[in-house]
Amino acid sequence: MNIIIVRNASLPPWRIDLNLRHGRAWLIGGTCMGVALLLGVGVALGAWLGTSRSHELRVLTSLRATLNQQRQDLAALGVASRNDLDALSLQLGQLRAQATRLNALGERLTQIGKLDDGEFDFAGEPAMGGPEDALAGADAPLPLQAGIDGLRAEFAAQQTQLEMLERLLRDQKIDNSLLPTGMPVAQGYISSGFGGRADPFDGHQASHLGVDFSAPAGTSVLAVADGMVTFVGIRNGYGNVVEIDHGNGYMTRYAHNSSVAVLEGARVHAGETIAKVGSTGRSTGNHCHFEVWHNGRAVNPMAYVKNVRASQA
Repeated sequence: MNIIIVRNASLPPWRIDLNLRHGRAWLIGGTCMGVALLLGVGVALGAWLGTSRSHELRVLTSLRATLNQQRQDLAALGVASRNDLDALSLQLGQLRAQATRLNALGERLTQIGKLDDGEFDFAGEPAMGGPEDALAGADAPLPLQAGIDGLRAEFAAQQTQLEMLERLLRDQKIDNSLLPTGMPVAQGYISSGFGGRADPFDGHQASHLGVDFSAPAGTSVLAVADGMVTFVGIRNGYGNVVEIDHGNGYMTRYAHNSSVAVLEGARVHAGETIAKVGSTGRSTGNHCHFEVWHNGRAVNPMAYVKNVRASQA
């Protein structure tokens, strides 16, 4: 049996005679070489495929790690965002509380300053309006935190100014309440004025240090300002007397009372009953003798009798 291998048309073919020993050796050797070549190609292909799969596994592992890191970053961002929102909500609550305090302070000021005629309405929203013009960069995000900080600083400045104004108005109100104002009796008429007059007992020229208000016996004698009672008792010519120190150098005296309703050291308020009209002491009839002293000198009470207290205006 022969095996003929044609190499080229110009070359004679190879003849392998399988009946001969060397022919069989050639066939066996060629077969072994072919098998070895196939095995080498398979091993090389397997190695290449194994290396490619290992690379793909490494890439996949890297992608999974990146994804996990991104998930962690996203979770941290969510926590930070919630914390930021909580912080902004807390600041917003603080600003609302401060605005409530400012509104309450403003309402007190309107009452103290007699501005409660609707000119300042702290309960309603301030009126605003006007055409809208788009500004350059209006689409840019607002500096929220900076705006909140600026609003807080503005609120603090306004609260300080309003508190100073409140103290000023309260001081003025206190000063007004301490200033002698109005008549010492709710009913009656002036029967004798301040200054020189003929003495009602001997007709001689005399100086009258107060104003007499004729009123029925038992009529209430009223304090004309807030103050402290510094004297209750009998003075020569005055009969039963009540004296009140109002501060700022002012003192008022109420004389000829039939009875007294206060004690020395008592704190009294404007309009409070301190005595009852009578005719004790050097008197021709029931009346209230009223004097105003300022810095140790008797002054004409009519300048204060004609005044009207701001709270009653």
